[in-house]
Amino acid sequence: MKSKVTVVGAGNVGATCAHILATKGYADVVLVDIIEGMPQGKALDMSQSTPIVGSDAKIIGTNGYEETANSDIVIITSGVPRKPGMSRDDLLLTNMKIIQEVTAQVAKQSPKCFLIMVANPLDAMAQLAMHVSKFPRERVMGMAGVLDTARFRTFLAQELNASVEDVQAYVLGGHGDTMVPLVASTTVGGIPISQLLPKERIDAIVKRTAGGGGEIVSLLKTGSAFYAPATAAVEMAESILLDKKRILPCAVCLQGEYGIKGLFVGVPVKLGAKGVEQIIEFKLTAEEDAALKKSAASVQELIDVMKI
Repeated sequence: MKSKVTVVGAGNVGATCAHILATKGYADVVLVDIIEGMPQGKALDMSQSTPIVGSDAKIIGTNGYEETANSDIVIITSGVPRKPGMSRDDLLLTNMKIIQEVTAQVAKQSPKCFLIMVANPLDAMAQLAMHVSKFPRERVMGMAGVLDTARFRTFLAQELNASVEDVQAYVLGGHGDTMVPLVASTTVGGIPISQLLPKERIDAIVKRTAGGGGEIVSLLKTGSAFYAPATAAVEMAESILLDKKRILPCAVCLQGEYGIKGLFVGVPVKLGAKGVEQIIEFKLTAEEDAALKKSAASVQELIDVMKI
């Protein structure tokens, strides 16, 4: 019996998520959106691509939640995307209401599912989803670190004219301006990045990584990033569905790890069939530890605004 993945939100991120999952073939997909006809039309289009890629996945588009019942994983992309000049924090109160409603519906239909949050501001929306669903922390996680790390690796590979596969890095912390690329432990082909690039170039790449989403928003003018965010969410879902036990940077609720308690912050975690199976703690430099605490404080500010 195939796994079942629901994607809530049939916009660019959600539809791309659903399409990537459909092409892989190991899970049936339900695409949900409030706009009549849109998820149904996109699902039909995706279904007609499956013979070409050799996938027997079934894709359903719907405006309700009944078809999502008993999903193994639910990826929530719903919400208003960023517009030029808008910070992720500006989205908070608008998307808060949307996520409350969606999470309640999802939890009712699939009380044993894993939640992967993609809506921004990411860390706060993941915290809200856990609050509304009452799910244990092992089953609620935010997609941020995988995307931010992918951006960091991309920029480093381009700078060095090297394969992205040989760039090993982690970006921790909140999904925004306070994210924390772990420069001290970043390597290319096993060689510390500090031995390959001068500090000013590394600093420039770190800065570009933090503003990676905004750079795309400013170029598109009428939307935000979706290919990389969708691919990142699928990587997380795949690690759970296939019990791959990948160690990926994800936003999870810390309960004392890294000296942070009761907040969703991006850290390395092992994702497997039980969801968040382990939170990986490793020694940070004093500068990285301070930056992570600062990032957590910025997440706390949003939680305070939401009053949860």
